[in-house]
Amino acid sequence: MTLNSPPSLMIRDVHTADRPRERLIRQGAESLSNQELIAILLRTGTKQESVLHLANRVLHFFEHIQELKNATLEEIMSVKGIGEAKAVQLLAAVELGRRVSQQNTEEKFTIRSPKDAASYLMPDMTSLKQEHFVVLFLNVKNQILHKQTIFIGSLNASIVHPREIFREAVKRSAASIICAHNHPSGNPTPSSEDIDVTKRLLEAGHLMGIEILDHVIIGDHQFISLKEKGYM
Repeated sequence: MTLNSPPSLMIRDVHTADRPRERLIRQGAESLSNQELIAILLRTGTKQESVLHLANRVLHFFEHIQELKNATLEEIMSVKGIGEAKAVQLLAAVELGRRVSQQNTEEKFTIRSPKDAASYLMPDMTSLKQEHFVVLFLNVKNQILHKQTIFIGSLNASIVHPREIFREAVKRSAASIICAHNHPSGNPTPSSEDIDVTKRLLEAGHLMGIEILDHVIIGDHQFISLKEKGYM
């Protein structure tokens, strides 16, 4: 079934071998498109359209599949044909995937460069609509012990208090930390506030004996390392 198929064409009208569930069983989940995976989660369409067309409209509504990570129940339900039950199914699947991914990466991920830190953080941070200040707490091998969002909102020195960060670092027995925040505009160029906050945290880290390895700014699928730019 293609995206140009008439909406009235239902799953029962599609050859059994071409149905998403059957293809998943036969070929594996990785062989399915985003549309087909969402269709499996939705299970059924409406009286007017097939589940595949409904899934396609979900994708068009959010434009990028990554936006589903931050979607609310109300946003998903605003898609015509998506009621509370289907919206809950999608949210549950997204959250489960996030938890599985987070557990795997936190247990094994080692930071060797600013690019490593950005690659770890970008999937969760690049599409956020508000600024999030996040800290990665590392052990002596630069492996991630813990990731924590310290605050949400515009970045300034009065909000980002070193006390909150280093209290958690001591609690986790972290040898070093990496700070990061996103720019919802998509442009990761550091502001004067970004630089001031970084200098303040560096001074606190020096006093605490816990090194600030970097401050990474996440934009729209791009990043800037303040260490690489010479601000640290």
